[in-house]
Amino acid sequence: MTATRKAARQRVHQRIRKKVAGTAQRPRLAVHFSGKHVYAQVIDDDAGRTLAAASTRERLLGDKKLAANRAAAELIGKTIAERSLAKKLECVVFDRGGFFYHGKVKALADAARATGLKF
Repeated sequence: MTATRKAARQRVHQRIRKKVAGTAQRPRLAVHFSGKHVYAQVIDDDAGRTLAAASTRERLLGDKKLAANRAAAELIGKTIAERSLAKKLECVVFDRGGFFYHGKVKALADAARATGLKF
């Protein structure tokens, strides 16, 4: 039995990462949710480079105080999709980071798809 929920999530994420890898043609859209913030990165695992990133910690998203909720996840999904499309990255592979595909994760993914990312 795992000691904490975080340890269990990390074990699930390791299992997912065995199968999910990003390339230059199809990078990995990785998401992470802390207690206060939402993070998303588009990563080329072959080169070990982050191609695009967005988080609720950025000042560019406005003066609004953003919490780690569904509304913030939708905003981050839209933002990461716009930044990826600006760099001509249309297809990605989605890495849910060990989190359940429900709630905030689903909201971020749906917003990214609605903006034009394909996965």
